[in-house]
Amino acid sequence: MKASDLFVRALEAEGVEFVFGIPGEENLDLLESLRGSKINLVIGRHEQAAGFMAATYGRLTGNAGVCLSTLGPGATNLVTAAAYAQLGAMPMVMVTGQKPIKSSKQGQFQIIDIVDMMQPLTKFTKVIVSGDNVPAHVREAFRHAEEERPGATHIELPEDIAREHSTMPVLEPSYTRRPIAEEKAVCQAAQAIAAARKPLLLIGAGANRKLTAKMLRELVMKLGIPVVTTQMGKGVIDEASAHFVGNTALSDGDFVHRAIDQADLIINVGHDVVEKPPFFMRPGGPAVVHINFSSAQVDPVYFPQIEVVGDIANSLWQLKEELEPQEHWSFADAHRIRNALQAHILEGAQDDSFPIKPQRLVKEVREAVPEDGIIALDNGMYKIWFARNYQAHAPNTVLLDNALATMGAGLPSAMAAKLVHPERKVLAICGDGGFMMNSQELETAVRLKLDLVILLLRDDGYGMIKWKQAQMDFHDFGLDFGNPDFVAYAQAYGASGHRIDKTAELQPTIERCMQEGGVHLIDIPMDYSDNDRILNREIRELSRKV
Repeated sequence: MKASDLFVRALEAEGVEFVFGIPGEENLDLLESLRGSKINLVIGRHEQAAGFMAATYGRLTGNAGVCLSTLGPGATNLVTAAAYAQLGAMPMVMVTGQKPIKSSKQGQFQIIDIVDMMQPLTKFTKVIVSGDNVPAHVREAFRHAEEERPGATHIELPEDIAREHSTMPVLEPSYTRRPIAEEKAVCQAAQAIAAARKPLLLIGAGANRKLTAKMLRELVMKLGIPVVTTQMGKGVIDEASAHFVGNTALSDGDFVHRAIDQADLIINVGHDVVEKPPFFMRPGGPAVVHINFSSAQVDPVYFPQIEVVGDIANSLWQLKEELEPQEHWSFADAHRIRNALQAHILEGAQDDSFPIKPQRLVKEVREAVPEDGIIALDNGMYKIWFARNYQAHAPNTVLLDNALATMGAGLPSAMAAKLVHPERKVLAICGDGGFMMNSQELETAVRLKLDLVILLLRDDGYGMIKWKQAQMDFHDFGLDFGNPDFVAYAQAYGASGHRIDKTAELQPTIERCMQEGGVHLIDIPMDYSDNDRILNREIRELSRKV
């Protein structure tokens, strides 16, 4: 069999549904092999966006997403997506082309060492030097990408190797189960939780899995322990629950951090130190039980006293079976803090002023989007407001990146979410800065006939950096830019464009766009003038009084 055909057979054996990317001449044998496959080839307009789509597919399904590029500039364009998947623990396999490695008549034209370049950004990177190596290298790439902790892997397929012939068979994925935590570690954790007076659950990105979420819900329902989530842990617990205290959208100084400070034991489930710290450990502060697939990565702000290492869902099940509610547990402070936070979130949610304030924006989006609808956030000032104020009801219904925290991922992530869940409503929420980094994918969304709504939050500047600038008492300088007419811009791609002129128009416009189907862009002028006052000063002052 031709090696490129064997490669595609290996992808099929791994259950690959989509390949996202932009082929080059070095990929043409592979492209011809894909033509005869049931795998859907999704041609994008930039390799970075294709990588974001593949990573999001991996995040939502647990199966590695696949993206494709040519050599040289195509491969270098995947670097940010590789870091996005690696830091965000999203399983992804990158496939890049290369000039012939046995004999090439083009010197060093377009050639850089892609394998070496990918080394610090991936769990596995390999060049295939023989057609006979295809099955094993593909299997290894997927195994590494999907094993805990998930991440990015890379395979380079040179064009002369793609044309070789091989008699090697495809390697089917093996049956495997994650190791479970040792019983003594679970008992030690259970004893510490039972002995605590004010235990608190903190849920991170590693717990954002279907079975883990189910086990967490059962544990919380049985024990009644209050819950706090990181940004990437949103939705693991229904945030309408009376047990949910809040989200650590800010690193410190918010109401939710008062709940963390008053706890004497934090049960930290699935938190990864690549995510911006949801709290800072300190000597004499609350003790921490670390529950994760792998042991804790210790740093100056995180040094847990007890570690339960193994499959998180099984660890939670073991704890649920071991523990009973304790009479000496006291959750009154956590519930009081929750009520104070919810009251503060409501402030500004009815503000009719225009341009729209972020608190009102979050409320309008929450009311327009069904409970199982998915919002995909780019990276900007609005991400903090949505993490803090948006009430998520199910896992992976709020897609945000708090690991690499890259701009430009919002639209591609939303497109991947719609491909994975065509039956659900999906909104991309992007600032004007992040949107313009991959806005060309509007054409891809239109070509794929996706039903997708894009909220374009326009403040004509890099708002999050302005917020930090104000926090440091610096002058407003160097962060403003111009913008195109976004309505005309969307229409030029064949999408529908809408401009909001009154705050009251937003919710009905979102609902109408979702009902009509197709690709819609809604241009929303934003007012972030209160960011410094509220996030840097007011929240800290009010939370100290709770």
